[in-house]
Amino acid sequence: MQLGLGQVIVAVLAGFAMYGFVGTAQDGEERRSCTALCSLRPDYAGRNRLVPDFELPDLDGKKVSMASFRGKSVILNFWTKTCRPCLEEMPSLASLAKAVRPHKNIAFVTITTDESAADARDTLKSVLGGSEIPFIVLVDSESTVVRDKFGTKLFPETWFIDAKGVIRARFDGPREWDSPLPLDLAQTLNAPIPCEVQYSGGEARGAHANLCPQIAPGG
Repeated sequence: MQLGLGQVIVAVLAGFAMYGFVGTAQDGEERRSCTALCSLRPDYAGRNRLVPDFELPDLDGKKVSMASFRGKSVILNFWTKTCRPCLEEMPSLASLAKAVRPHKNIAFVTITTDESAADARDTLKSVLGGSEIPFIVLVDSESTVVRDKFGTKLFPETWFIDAKGVIRARFDGPREWDSPLPLDLAQTLNAPIPCEVQYSGGEARGAHANLCPQIAPGG
């Protein structure tokens, strides 16, 4: 059975329409997956660094390993009681941690280089006004993880890690975390269509970098 010319034209047009629809949908998904990253403008973003494994005690002395969070996105913050910007940032980190709590596929972890769990607990109690500590706190009193494994010397520093243990973003210095964007970033780290944007020195590069100037404030 042969198709008439009109049927062929209709079929071709339908194919173009479907291609356009799929392309538009994919473009929309790419834009959605990059919105938070582009808006937050990390100091580093990439897809080629695995988070180092480690094991540290929490405030109750229980050993917690980085590997135990595999399968979840992780927001990881480094702080210490002698770092004033860390303490100023802490209330907004606590707000973010409370927003993260219902999302079982995201873990919120902080690491302090204070001398002891008691020091860290007292500091947080003071900074958070006596309210509960809404995130996991690990104690790295010898800096064997923060300094030796991550290479961090200045605080605060915040890392976003995907469910496969890949470091996707790093933010140097204090930020305001009590907006929807950090939670959106954590949720999109494992999106079906990943955001192909890399940041180095605060400059966007990569296949989707053209999306960032359109999205980021003042970009």
